[in-house]
Amino acid sequence: MKKYFLLYAKGIAMGAADIVPGVSGGTIAFISGIYDELLRSIASVPVALGLLLRGRIVGAWKAANATFLLVLLLGIMTSVLSLAQLITYLLIEQPIPVWSFFFGLVLISTHLVVREIQHWNWARVVSLVLGAALAYWITVASPLQLGNDPLSLFFAGAIAICAMILPGVSGSFLLVLMGLYSFILTAVKGLDITVLAIFASGCLVGIVSFAGVLRWLLTRWRDLTLAFLTGLMIGSLNKIWPWKETLTWRADSHGHQVPLLQANLWPERFAEISGQDPQLFLAISLAIGGVVLVLGLEWLAGRNPQSAGDHP
Repeated sequence: MKKYFLLYAKGIAMGAADIVPGVSGGTIAFISGIYDELLRSIASVPVALGLLLRGRIVGAWKAANATFLLVLLLGIMTSVLSLAQLITYLLIEQPIPVWSFFFGLVLISTHLVVREIQHWNWARVVSLVLGAALAYWITVASPLQLGNDPLSLFFAGAIAICAMILPGVSGSFLLVLMGLYSFILTAVKGLDITVLAIFASGCLVGIVSFAGVLRWLLTRWRDLTLAFLTGLMIGSLNKIWPWKETLTWRADSHGHQVPLLQANLWPERFAEISGQDPQLFLAISLAIGGVVLVLGLEWLAGRNPQSAGDHP
């Protein structure tokens, strides 16, 4: 029971991270030591479905590692359904402390991923730079405006869920870029079953397909892939820098104006432009809190240097 409770808690942490645009639940999975098992379990779902269709229920359950997936999913859903309103409220009312906490969390996470790369060469450095450039580009890209039709919702789910299992790439932020973040979050809050079912079906197709590809990459080119994932996490720091100047706004599902494109500022410059307290001491304290939380999760997971990827 202790093992499953800890797994449930990790699911809650993943769900909370996925709600925040710019932070990835994949980062939490990685630093908590369940990333490899998560990819392996998700990639095994098609095999499990084949066994299920042949009436081999027990074999299908074991093949998909279904207990692991269900406990983790329960934690994620608990977090999404219970924390969505709180986190969106805090992002509006207390953005600097929230972003500071996640900045510290992601920053120390990059160190943990880098530590698992066994050998560096020019190819791995290039991979890291490409990952950082991609993540940075995503954070500054101009948003689109997809429709709310079933096909758009399905593909949005497939794309967003792929990002959610990539450390450093935020599925929530991709939803912002596709113009669907507020719509999906409203559907979650209002339990719009039709919208959520279509979106979830896209998520299921996307995550099963992508998990197999990512697991294969970690098996075949582990260090190269980890270098790219590290770059993604480094590039994502641009999005979660605590002090920002809002350049453009967008209307949320309730007609309220919320930030869309923002520029990063140093704390003193933020104070000059906004006239607000940069909350520097609180920001540093919460960033350190994020670091401590990550190190605590790593300690609880009892991770070893080989846990992030499969090996031949």
